Amino acid sequence: MSLPSFDPADYAAQLAAKVDRYRRDFAAFDLPEPAVFESAPLAYRLRAEFRMWHDGARVDYAMFDPAEPKRVLTLDAFPPAAAPIAAAMPRLRERLMASEALKRKIFQVEFLATLSGELMISLVYHRPLDAAWQAAAAELAADLDAQIIGRSRKQKIVVGRDWLLEAFELDGRRLTYKQIEGSFTQPNGGVNRQMLGWARACAAGSGGDLLELYCGNGNFTVALAPLFDRVLATEMSKPSVHAAHFNLEANGVANVTMVRMASDEISDALAGGREYRRMKDVDLAGYRFGTLFVDPPRSGLDAPTVELARGFERILYISCNPQTLQENVAALHATHEIAAAAAFDQFPYTHHLECGLLLKKRGAAPTQESA
Repeated sequence: MSLPSFDPADYAAQLAAKVDRYRRDFAAFDLPEPAVFESAPLAYRLRAEFRMWHDGARVDYAMFDPAEPKRVLTLDAFPPAAAPIAAAMPRLRERLMASEALKRKIFQVEFLATLSGELMISLVYHRPLDAAWQAAAAELAADLDAQIIGRSRKQKIVVGRDWLLEAFELDGRRLTYKQIEGSFTQPNGGVNRQMLGWARACAAGSGGDLLELYCGNGNFTVALAPLFDRVLATEMSKPSVHAAHFNLEANGVANVTMVRMASDEISDALAGGREYRRMKDVDLAGYRFGTLFVDPPRSGLDAPTVELARGFERILYISCNPQTLQENVAALHATHEIAAAAAFDQFPYTHHLECGLLLKKRGAAPTQESA
């Protein structure tokens, strides 16, 4: 058994097959020809995690095939890994092999990198971490120029900081994002930039106010907010809300109000349901929402959120699961039509495809970007 092939020679054909499936699955909804955004064929993943396999004095990075989960595959390199991760992998393994304090009962390693070159490594153990581990980890952090996190049951030790600062250019702006260890971040940084650019192009000229659900750390919020008068953004994860506040301030975005609420709760509030304490300082009646932006989990939009979406002139939808996207589009088909489509190849060499749709209310007047 071998690892999946990451051969750039196969990339174009594999992506074409995924896009063809996308076209077929959404043909009943008159899908426009999707804009296709390719990934770099190698060195594209900013997140990677590996089990650590012990064999006597050796320790190796390991992965498991879902079809045969009891068979281990050890590896020296991981071609999809972004440059900071790829450079650190052999050096980290050497340091683990040379240090009993770092190696003993290490179970897993998690890497997080940024396009701007920062790196964080989380080391997960099946034992309590002591002063000897912390001293060795401090040397490791200096040697690898990385933030080091040590984790074991009910224990977290941070050597440096437990977050990274991403930075890149987008449409003439330099955007910065705080990315917290353990919180969701986009795995393919290059494709993420393309997603942000496509979403901004779709939203251009819309005006009015924006409602964003599932905003995470503000990845899309920071990019889209300058295109609208005001933004109401919702997110449930406390670490993500904390990061989003940091990112809005760091990027000089002052027209966003954040609330920590689930999508069904905000749907209920906007429908005139019960009063929510977390909304006490938000003047919902004062918003003039024309655009809804959603980037939901794999489960897609729940029934109350679909009902909420029916009232919007424009729905910008980024989906990591074409099946639930298809179900949501079917539920909205009577009120909305697809005006633009995109395919984002976040995960090359897999069957996964990130999809983007711009839905417009049937009979709505054209906006500037579609006129």
